[in-house]
Amino acid sequence: MAFEVLEVALQMVGSLREPLAAMERRDPSLATQVRRAAASVPLNIGEGRRRIGRDRVHLWRVAAGSADEVATALRVGEAFGYVRGPDLVASLALCDRVLAMLWRLTH
Repeated sequence: MAFEVLEVALQMVGSLREPLAAMERRDPSLATQVRRAAASVPLNIGEGRRRIGRDRVHLWRVAAGSADEVATALRVGEAFGYVRGPDLVASLALCDRVLAMLWRLTH
């Protein structure tokens, strides 16, 4: 059974390949942080899907926090000149879409 927000979160992770490769060359620590936050998004969505009650909502809120962390870290990478803004458009759009979907699930 497909869970749309999980599928979009996985697309977001896939969209990070090139930006992460660019960041890795300039700031491995930031790239690691982005990788961990990005992995946290679908992992918490998937776990939350199998939970009930407030536990489910909590995990989806954690996923939203991680998605926002990814978006912010990408913007930090852009501000430092590690990646170009045009190269982040797809990833940031997917982060925003995941955040919107999680907002609807938690409110």
